[in-house]
Amino acid sequence: MNYQQMFEEILSAEKYRDRLSRMALMGGNAFTLDFEDVLSYNIELAKGVVDCPDEFLKHASAAARQRLFSIMPEYAERANPIVRISPLPTATPIRMIGAKHIGKLIMIEGIVVRSTPVLPLVIVAGFRCRVCGEITRVPQEGEFLRQPYRCRNPDCARSGYFDLVESESEYIDSQNLRVQELPEELPPGQIPTSLDLRVTGSDLMDVARPGDQVKVVGIIRTSSLTTQKGGKLRTQRVYVDVNNIAPESRELELMAISPEEEAKIKELAADPAVHQKIVQSIAPSMYGNEHIKEACMYLLFGGVPKKLPDINIRGDINVLIIGDPSTFKSQLLRYVVSVAPRGIYTTGRGTSAAGLTASVVRTEKEGVTLEAGAMVLADRGVVAIDEFDKMRPEDRVAIHTAMEQQVVPVAKGGIVATLNARTAVLAAANPGYGRYVDQRTAIENINLPPTILSRFDLIFVLRDIPNLETDSKITMHVLDLHGTGGESTPIDQNLLRKYIAYSKNINPVLTPEARERIYAFYLKMRQASTEGSISITLRQLESLIRIAEARARAALRTEVTAEDAEAAILIMDRSLRDVGIDTSTNKIDIDIILTGKPKSVRDALQILLGVIAAIERETGMADLEAVYQEAEKRGIPRVHCERLIAQLKREGMVFEPRMGFIKKT
Repeated sequence: MNYQQMFEEILSAEKYRDRLSRMALMGGNAFTLDFEDVLSYNIELAKGVVDCPDEFLKHASAAARQRLFSIMPEYAERANPIVRISPLPTATPIRMIGAKHIGKLIMIEGIVVRSTPVLPLVIVAGFRCRVCGEITRVPQEGEFLRQPYRCRNPDCARSGYFDLVESESEYIDSQNLRVQELPEELPPGQIPTSLDLRVTGSDLMDVARPGDQVKVVGIIRTSSLTTQKGGKLRTQRVYVDVNNIAPESRELELMAISPEEEAKIKELAADPAVHQKIVQSIAPSMYGNEHIKEACMYLLFGGVPKKLPDINIRGDINVLIIGDPSTFKSQLLRYVVSVAPRGIYTTGRGTSAAGLTASVVRTEKEGVTLEAGAMVLADRGVVAIDEFDKMRPEDRVAIHTAMEQQVVPVAKGGIVATLNARTAVLAAANPGYGRYVDQRTAIENINLPPTILSRFDLIFVLRDIPNLETDSKITMHVLDLHGTGGESTPIDQNLLRKYIAYSKNINPVLTPEARERIYAFYLKMRQASTEGSISITLRQLESLIRIAEARARAALRTEVTAEDAEAAILIMDRSLRDVGIDTSTNKIDIDIILTGKPKSVRDALQILLGVIAAIERETGMADLEAVYQEAEKRGIPRVHCERLIAQLKREGMVFEPRMGFIKKT
């Protein structure tokens, strides 16, 4: 029995009859052959497909055409089926691909980081002789268009002088992609390795976009590198001639969880103290700060995204940590990234807008290509941004849409696309004055605009305050770390990572009791608002729901209980008291985060502007001393008045025409 007959026997199964019938009815020319069926039928045949794919795929294609004759003879006459192989049993790491893989069929896994527009590729070129007009058809392979050596007309037989005739040529759709190895599989200290893909066939066009995790089955090919003078080097460039490509969602990571691990996960979820165990397992080298670790737990598990007819509501939770130097912020961020199913760590100084979102790159060879940034590559994962306050303002603005709408819109260089950025953001920032000053608001302490602060669900302040008892415990903890390597955590890091991935398929819903607790808290906070001062807004209400859902998901529950709602309320209240307190009135005013100014400051600014305007009307310019004296009469101390005038200057509300005098703009 020859190889074609063996493939015909495999394709005689009912499922392949259905696939071939569907292909013919849709007018397509490609169908999928499951490699497992080939392997179970004959090991030697499967080995041939892997070792000599060019030869064996031709046999499979001929067998498919033969089977088509028994289904739709008329279609089979003009059909030339393309056989797509389904994922192989094992994947080859991208960084391990070398000379021994050339010409063989392999499977790789990675993230698409670059894609080009779909372009037609010539497979058979028709050339017309300029002298006699004879048409010569030449099959095309490789990167460059190959012309006939001589005219095939015996009366002409001239060399050169040929024109490409489009009507006599055959084309297929093609697209170039670049795949990078998965961040979680990157060896420590190594630069990510990438591999170029050449995709052909209309059924595979735009199947994968930048940011998608994919499984690619293809044949390893090589092309010669050339010098500037046109000479070819012995060194070859490796790329993948794609046979099949399939985007893979992060939920499929459940397949990597063994039955024993699943049993451990369910046993852990049944423990009433599961939340405490998870918190204790997050950044164990960082002493204390359980509320911040708890917030990181909610960020890792996340809430439930909702797709409504008019809007999409994100489920991911964003957390910002403002901390004094040497408070373990960076270690916390690195640990969260390491335990997330997909995580990317970056810093504000080494990050640009394009590096965070997406960029359009123009190259001579590929034209305009779309490259994914960190937030797109971390889709359905976590992005940790250290030194968040050190980012340039124009770069920081680029992530506004990504944080709230969870998409990255791109409209550059003729490419208009919307990439998914369904990622949770964990950011750390240092106070602008070196250390956090209690007498100043959060906006005054950190160099971040209110527009970005309002995108965070939870914001915490890490203080380094000398305290004998606390310092003693921290000192002993650090000494133990250096002496014994630290204590064992309740949950192993690898198991915790799989636990988080396992939980993503659970979508808890609010129970009536949980709804009542959140409802009562929200109304209580709204009633506590005074005229012009707001304690809480709908953004915080949505954050409460997300946090409560994340806590239920952390216990693998399908319902959000009253206990989950109470925990969400407690941590939200802690966050509001950390950064939403008006230092002059000691009351929560959410406008500090939303607008940058509490009500007391807004009122003082209005009084001060009124004083300046009144003095201006009398003297033309306002003497600063007169302004200070009049402001003190109205209850604004001189020190506070000086700071408010400096703020008005920064905002362009007033200017100083000469020393000691100010005017409204």
